Amino acid sequence: MSEDFVRPWKGDGQLGHLETPVSAGLGMALVNNLPAYRPGLEPSRRGLEVGMAHGYLLLGPFYKLGPMRDSEYALAAGVLAALGLVMILTVCLSLYGGVSFDKPTPGGTDQLQTAEGWSSFTGSFLIGGAGGVVFAGILLFFLPVLEGIGGNLFN
Repeated sequence: MSEDFVRPWKGDGQLGHLETPVSAGLGMALVNNLPAYRPGLEPSRRGLEVGMAHGYLLLGPFYKLGPMRDSEYALAAGVLAALGLVMILTVCLSLYGGVSFDKPTPGGTDQLQTAEGWSSFTGSFLIGGAGGVVFAGILLFFLPVLEGIGGNLFN
C-alpha cells in the first residue's frame, strides 16, 4: 500500500530521496509558486510580496494576544508592535545578506543570490511589510463600518 505513495525519487533508489505526493505533486506546485522560487521575478518584487504577506499576518497575534488586548489602544499597540517586528526582521535580513553574499557566486544566474539583489529584496521587504501591517490595521479599524454595510453578510 505505501509503495503507491512513497517511491524512490525518479525511480532511482541511489539518489537518497523519496518521492511522495507532497514532494512531487500538488505540494511542489504550490511551493514553486512562492515568490522565492518563482522564476523571472526581480528581487524587489519578491521582497514586496514576501513583506506584504508577513506584515498582513503579523498584526493579528499582537492585536488579539498582546498585553493591551482588552484596552481601547489594542489596535494601535498591535500595529506598532507588528511594525517593530517587521523592522527587526529587516535588520536580520540585511545582516544575513551582508555575510552571505559578499562575494559573487560562480554560475549563479538568480539576482537574489547577489549582494545587490539581496539588498533590493530587503528594502522591498520593509516597504511591503509596513504596508501589510498598515493595510491590516485599516481593515480592522473600519471593520464596524464594513459590518454595517454588509449587514448580515459578515455574521
